[in-house]
Amino acid sequence: MAIKKVKTASEMLAEIISVGILEKKGEKAVKIDLRKMKNAVADFFIVCHGFSRAQVEAIADSVQLEVKKSVGQNVWKKEGFENAEWVLLDYVDVVVHIFQEDARKFYRLEDLWADAEITECKPAPPVKKRTKKTSEGTTD
Repeated sequence: MAIKKVKTASEMLAEIISVGILEKKGEKAVKIDLRKMKNAVADFFIVCHGFSRAQVEAIADSVQLEVKKSVGQNVWKKEGFENAEWVLLDYVDVVVHIFQEDARKFYRLEDLWADAEITECKPAPPVKKRTKKTSEGTTD
């Protein structure tokens, strides 16, 4: 029998944020697990990029909407909307960094946390629908 691991609140929040990023085609989205890092400022950093100011803003809006819709939480602090080269959304335990491509290459945030576990954010697998069998053996 497999034991199902219970997810922490920050793990669930990171997954919800990933959905918001992928909804607007955020590029190369990664989750950086900082929980084993000494003096880390959050449990996770989520990093991605877009190709324009408009896309970066759309990703940030999508993340905020998805989190609000899923868990009713507002972003604690947000920065970078003035020029949208690097938008930061701080949810305390999870901090989201949304870059334009050139800024991401310049700052190389993932390299600063190279000792942390870094995983790619992927869409959740589709949920299989179950069909009901009726007494005649047909499905609805």
